[in-house]
Amino acid sequence: MTRSRKPAAPPLSGGGSAALPSAKLTPPPKGRHIRLPPASPPLLLVIIDAEEEFDWNSYSRAATSVSNIGRQGPAQRVLERFGIVPTYMVDYPVASQAEGIAPLAELLAQGRCRIGAQLHSWVTPPFDEDISHHSSFAGNLPRALERAKIETLTCIIERNFGVRPTIYRAGRYGFGPNTAETLRTLGYEIDCSILPWVNLESRRGPDFSSFGTTPFWLDTERRLLELPLTAGLVGVLDRLGLAASVYPRIATPLAARLRLPAVMSRLRLLDRIPLTPEGTTLAEARRVTRWLAAGGHRLFCISYHSSSLLVGGTPYVRSPADLVAFLRWLEGYLDFFFGEIGGKAATPGLIRTLALADA
Repeated sequence: MTRSRKPAAPPLSGGGSAALPSAKLTPPPKGRHIRLPPASPPLLLVIIDAEEEFDWNSYSRAATSVSNIGRQGPAQRVLERFGIVPTYMVDYPVASQAEGIAPLAELLAQGRCRIGAQLHSWVTPPFDEDISHHSSFAGNLPRALERAKIETLTCIIERNFGVRPTIYRAGRYGFGPNTAETLRTLGYEIDCSILPWVNLESRRGPDFSSFGTTPFWLDTERRLLELPLTAGLVGVLDRLGLAASVYPRIATPLAARLRLPAVMSRLRLLDRIPLTPEGTTLAEARRVTRWLAAGGHRLFCISYHSSSLLVGGTPYVRSPADLVAFLRWLEGYLDFFFGEIGGKAATPGLIRTLALADA
């Protein structure tokens, strides 16, 4: 079935910017794609959206609690048992409060994590926009305002963590037409904001329906690397080479109401499966990994939200039993990836080094 990491939300009031068009993005030419040699071992990254707890059906500048950051220990220990150094994509509420800074700064000082930047525009100054669904996608903001917010976030991370981030994620996958150039001018080397095969225009977000899961250079100079989230189009239509053209037609609000994605999934014709413990079963995660690996894909990235380690922090972990299941998913998947798949742990920086060698 079609999966979305964050549920759709009703329209918000306020926000004159909501009448503006959403960002339009163009896929890169094939020459910019990165393909590791088929003999290379599969590589695994873990990227965690380190953010405040908030109601995913609304956006409020007052929702800045970051108590979940101190709850990362159980998952961190699972990752470390398999030699993984995760990257925490820190947003402004986390980077500006001691409760968010201290736990991650300790991990960073011990070499047990990397720190990146994640922009939640509605809680990141300057606050020169009305809050709306449209403006919650930072790529929809005017160029100068998006840049000012990214610069504010970058500076506070550098000040409070002692490192300048070089990897960026737009919250809500709000990558826009000006984002890449802004990141380049601020010294970023990697973006990981693209959600493969998904069109968010119905929520006033960008259209990624023509973007796959293969990494690529965002610029001709090969300075800024895109690492899309890992998601595969699995099924008979993919074997026939039709998945990329068919999926956008069944991933629409109307198709969802007609339950077309569910029907296609049950018939094993086409299923989009993201690599995450949030809404993807362990069996599905194994299935999409085997499928992508068999097709020559060599880079895999697990993504989840830091707030899933706090019971009640996300729709995916509502009870202590859900948290136990979440941790078991991580352990089960890592055991599978490093065992059956024969994979190795990696970091975004290592992937960029390999990409430069490929270039």
